[in-house]
Order: sequence, then C-alpha cells, then structure tokens
Amino acid sequence: MGHAQSEKAKTGCTVILPDREVVAGVDVRGSAPGTHELELLKPVRLVQRIHAILLTGGSAFGLDAAGGIQQYLEEHGIGFDTGIIKVPIVPAAVIFDLGVGDPKVRPDKKMGYKAAKNATSSDTRTGLVGAGIGATVGKLLGTEHCMAGGIGMWSTTFSDGTIIGALVVVNAFGNIYDPWRHQFIAGARVSSDQPVIDPVQNIDDWILPFSPGSNTTLGVIATNVALSKEECTKIAQMAHDGFARTIIPAHTQVDGDIIFAISTEEKQAGQTDFLKIGIGAADVMARAVIQAVN
Repeated sequence: MGHAQSEKAKTGCTVILPDREVVAGVDVRGSAPGTHELELLKPVRLVQRIHAILLTGGSAFGLDAAGGIQQYLEEHGIGFDTGIIKVPIVPAAVIFDLGVGDPKVRPDKKMGYKAAKNATSSDTRTGLVGAGIGATVGKLLGTEHCMAGGIGMWSTTFSDGTIIGALVVVNAFGNIYDPWRHQFIAGARVSSDQPVIDPVQNIDDWILPFSPGSNTTLGVIATNVALSKEECTKIAQMAHDGFARTIIPAHTQVDGDIIFAISTEEKQAGQTDFLKIGIGAADVMARAVIQAVN
C-alpha cells in the first residue's frame, strides 16, 4: 500500500499494489459513485486479473491519479498482455473531499505515481493519511457539525491459515456507530462539546437539502484464499454488512459506497472457506471503519 497527499489542500490518494496480479470483484451500493475501470470487474468480462486498486480524493477529478499508477506499473513491465503492449489494469473509486481543503487541488497523475512509488508492505498508518486526509463523517446537521473520518485497517487469520484483511476510507454522510461499545463515536454533533447524535432519534433535526454526492465510503477486502471473480464479487457484497453495522445511515442516495474484494490465490479454498471469508469480511470491515475514526 502507498499513500500520497497534499497536507495544505487536504486531499490525497491511496494505492493497493499487490506483488502479483490478483483476481478481483466489486459491489457498488451507494447511489453517487465515482469510478474508473469497474465494468471489467464483472465476471463475464475478458480481463480476469488486475494490477492495482486506487482509492482517491478529489471527486471525479481525482481519477486522473490512476494514470500515474499505470505509468509506474508500465515502467516495471506490469500489465495485461495485449500482444502489442502490456496495459496495467487499475480500477479506481473516489471520495468527495473538495469542501475540506482547496477544491482546486486534486490528486493527479503525479500524485498517483508518487503513491505507487511509496508503496510498501510495512505502512500501517491510519486516520488522516492518503485518500483519507480530507475525509469527514456525519453531515446530517450540515458540514459545520461533522467530524474527521479517515483510513482504517483490520485483519484476521484463522487457524487454517486463511487471512482476511480490510482497508477502508470513511467519508460517510452518516454517523459512525461502534457495535461493540454500543455507542456512536463519530459524526454529527450540535457543538464540539456535545456527544454525537443518534441519527434515527434526531431525524427531524437533519438539515435539508443534502449536498448530493459529497460523501462516500470506499473499502477493499483481501484474502489469500483462491477465489473466482464471481466469488470475489459475492465477498464484496457480504462485506457491505460491515458498513451497515457501523455507518448509520449507510448506502444512501448521497453516498457512493463501494467495496472491492481481491484474492491473491496463495491458498486453495476448502469446503467451508467461502462462507467463512464472507462472514469474516463483514467483521474486519466493520472493525476497520471503527479504527478509521479512533
């Protein structure tokens, strides 16, 4: 994983750069997504594996950063072999962070290249970094009452060696609920010295109209178990339960919620692995969301 950001403009991008091409699927639940190369992730499409995933700020402008990642991969001879040239496959999704810093500064090709160059297996930073540097949560009472979002990560390893990991960029319209502590921990507050409101109990206080498309939570689930594109797509669907448990409300018409799922195919799937991964994916995603705002 690699990050690049502008501290001044409060925008950035994050790339997941596997050490091999990986099988991938995706599930889009929000009604306001901004994406690049998602169509080829459908099971019926020709390309079976991808080479990176980009999560970026800057709304649709930020998709320009994908070109920098493609440039980096091409320089390293990585891509889908067309017989003429290798084309790096880099699906991407955006969050809207233009209202936080300088809206004229967005992730671009140069920033995407820097994120790819920065990629390492040891970067465990969370919170306000990379694509999450300008993320916010809880816009129910207007943006002046929201709190910081950010990047979260979580993983688990089962006794048989199955690994499931989650990365999430939390930039939600809704508030963040910790189901283990049974309380809202981030989101809309009447004032900075007041607790986070319960969105359902205070629904009459929501500020209308909402700004369309100004929110989005992006997630990636990764497993070492060999899965097909169809199975990765189903895992991505099941992982959305992690959003539903921790983001209230989630998957709204003003969010662009998306989860990718990737398989590195290092471990052959057992009889119960698929169901186990799906259940585990929702759990690690929920825990990653909580970590993003802690």
